[in-house]
Amino acid sequence: MVVRMATMSDGDVDAIFHALADATRRDIVARVIEREQSVSSLAAAYAMSFAAVQKHVAVLERASLVVKQRRGREQIVHADPATLERARLLLERLETLWRHRAAAIDRVLAEDPET
Repeated sequence: MVVRMATMSDGDVDAIFHALADATRRDIVARVIEREQSVSSLAAAYAMSFAAVQKHVAVLERASLVVKQRRGREQIVHADPATLERARLLLERLETLWRHRAAAIDRVLAEDPET
């Protein structure tokens, strides 16, 4: 059984979870949830090049997990809580599906083999 969200295509879901599969990108999301930051200030927090951080931000932006806005010479990154909420709801639906399946297995195992 496939659990789908009316507001997200399979491609949208794939992009979100691909983006969140990387520890650096999860950390970037956590940082910009706490407060918006420029790409350069994000880059200063990692032992990688500015270009590498830009690429991570681009993956997050394509997944709609973050939004970049130009302010003067800086690119400011902030989280998109609506996309994070949609991802949470999808995970919640998957959890519900698995809980129902586990309960069905429990019921089968609890049946009296004599009946």
